[in-house]
Amino acid sequence: MDLKDKGEVGKNSAFLNSFKYAFKGILTAFQEERNMRSHLLIGSVVLILCAFLNLASNEWLWVIFSIFLVIIMEVWNTVIENVVDLTTGEQYHPLAKKAKDMAAAAVLVTAGFAIIVAAIIILPKLWQILS
Repeated sequence: MDLKDKGEVGKNSAFLNSFKYAFKGILTAFQEERNMRSHLLIGSVVLILCAFLNLASNEWLWVIFSIFLVIIMEVWNTVIENVVDLTTGEQYHPLAKKAKDMAAAAVLVTAGFAIIVAAIIILPKLWQILS
């Protein structure tokens, strides 16, 4: 729930409001986070490339899983950064820096995993086409 939408904090009374707020969160992440836009662009390019490579079902699952995992981690990174900023305000705190750095590291590790998956699945197929 967005605090600007209602004057009070609480549970959503309507089930459909949960979806409305979730989609608003996705839109906010896309609009405000440059890295989210980069991940979505790269993921889209990979999916378009994979459409031409005749992937097996299990290969599609790994590629899609990897892309979604990077996006999920980027959302969590943004959540952690926003909560840390909310609690620390404009004050520097070494634990706040640690939390933000570790959240960014989680995205980096996940992106590394996605690159490994792409290297295992996509590179051999590209190599066959190009050679």
